Amino acid sequence: MKPSPTTLARSLSLAALLGAGVFGNAQAQSLLELLEQARGFDAPWQAARAQYDATVSRGEQARAGLLPSVAAQAGVSYARTEYRVKNPTPLAPSFDLHAPTQQAALVASQPLYRPANRIAFEQGQRGIEIAQAQLDAADQDLLVRVSQAYFDVLAAQDALEVVLAQKKAISEQYAAARSNFELGNATITDSREAQARLDLADAQEIAAGNELQVRKLALDQIIGRSGVSPMPLAQPVRLPAVEPMDINQWADTAENTQPVVRQARIALDIARLETRKAEAGHLPTVDLQASYGMQRNPNGLVSQPFVHSHATSASVGVALNMPLFAGFAIQNRVKETLSLEEKAQADLDNARRTVAQAARTAYLGVQSGMSQVKALEAAVASSRSALEANLLGYQVGVRVNIDILNAQSQLYQTQRQLAKARYDVLMGELKLRQAAGVLGDEDIARVDGLLATGTPDQASKSR
Repeated sequence: MKPSPTTLARSLSLAALLGAGVFGNAQAQSLLELLEQARGFDAPWQAARAQYDATVSRGEQARAGLLPSVAAQAGVSYARTEYRVKNPTPLAPSFDLHAPTQQAALVASQPLYRPANRIAFEQGQRGIEIAQAQLDAADQDLLVRVSQAYFDVLAAQDALEVVLAQKKAISEQYAAARSNFELGNATITDSREAQARLDLADAQEIAAGNELQVRKLALDQIIGRSGVSPMPLAQPVRLPAVEPMDINQWADTAENTQPVVRQARIALDIARLETRKAEAGHLPTVDLQASYGMQRNPNGLVSQPFVHSHATSASVGVALNMPLFAGFAIQNRVKETLSLEEKAQADLDNARRTVAQAARTAYLGVQSGMSQVKALEAAVASSRSALEANLLGYQVGVRVNIDILNAQSQLYQTQRQLAKARYDVLMGELKLRQAAGVLGDEDIARVDGLLATGTPDQASKSR
């Protein structure tokens, strides 16, 4: 008994189920939706955000060196004085004085000329810019990690669907081989070959199912929820071309905007400021100082015993401090900062070269992936035609069962590779934009535009 045209059509339709998303929940989530959830849960991103907030507060601490400082002082002391005269008289008696002293004062100071403080404030502000670049890098890393986990789940779903479709096709081929053997139209070899392929498909189904669960757990860990159902790619899949189509332009963008380069550039500025701050150690400082205080002596002083006294004082003035010699500490500090400045310049040069190379590599990877997708699309069409020809040849007796099984295996394997290649291209473009330092939510939104809308069942019908 040969496979009927209905069986042939069913086999080909099963192959078309690749990536249909039939394993999802009733409501699928877009990539941008999961990204927003990940920002509220992902620990590395939360740590980067907290570090940024801490750096902002630390940067503002340096502002205190430019603002006035005011302090309140208060104190109470007690003194006991024994005053003895050899020949006391009413005018010069001996006495014991128990004299408490109460003091209170306000002291204020305003820096007028402190260049080191001004430079420290500038360094603090530049440190905030470094923290912003670090936060941008963490955000782009989160975008890539969420996207990778998202497409890993889709790829695992596609792999499982391929195995199930292939297993169903092999089961039908196995049933046909057994029927032909019972009718005497085929040997036992056909059914045993089909049985071997069916057993292999069972093992592949177990492995694919386990891989899908692992990928889902990885996605759940990033976004902090379970039961996520990613939207599959809309059919037919149309991958956008990379813009701009110039590898050198991507490299130039990376050298100017990549967060790693931004951090290195700002670190060089901070190193130069540190040199200026070290050189400021030779300069004088000028402060405006003012104070107002009160002192009470309820039992008087030694000079005026038993006479209550209350005094107030106020002062205002300018204090100049001119450093003359500090044991060559300032000169050696300047030498140290100049060396650190050279190191920061070398780090910046290395960062630029590294990101430029990474951008070029990512660009070539995307271009290669696009070419591979086109080749695999042609291979899928050829494999489908080969399967049709083998099924028809089997009908007329010029092909054997193993030919059908091989053609089916080739078609399903090629479809699986095609789906994986498409996801790799999408991820490659996101990584390219990350390498250039321009990856953002708008890029994730563009990827969402390639996904099928509606529930997974509706998405499968659109295929």
